Amino acid sequence: MPKHIVATVHEIPPGERKIVEIGGRSIGVFNVKGMFYALRNICPHQGGPLCEGRITGFVMADKPGGAYTYARRGEILRCPWHGWEFDVTTGQSWVDPISTRTRSYAVEVAPGDALPAGYQPGPYTAETFDVSIEQEYVVVELPG
Repeated sequence: MPKHIVATVHEIPPGERKIVEIGGRSIGVFNVKGMFYALRNICPHQGGPLCEGRITGFVMADKPGGAYTYARRGEILRCPWHGWEFDVTTGQSWVDPISTRTRSYAVEVAPGDALPAGYQPGPYTAETFDVSIEQEYVVVELPG
């Protein structure tokens, strides 16, 4: 696979990103806690500039009204057009794109151990690229 130098390590500090053009593709390169990841700068939902969105985390609680925690800080990317969330480290969506309209559902009370733990990923995945560090350069690999 061809390799492309996109930045020095110091150009993209932890929590930041750099959007580059490689082979006619816009790609966001992210530094998440010292690890580098690259995503195609196109949201699979409606083609928005995904990598220009806010980098956040998840607000979680063990129960309604319970103590809140902020998890996965700096690992979740929200598309600036519609707020759809993607895991920067895998490209996996955290929004179910099929449910874009309001729908009613049956509700029941179930014991806590019957509920699924955590979030369920959505069916779409943003295109990702391999990133490595060679000497002091961040390098993105694109398929040939």
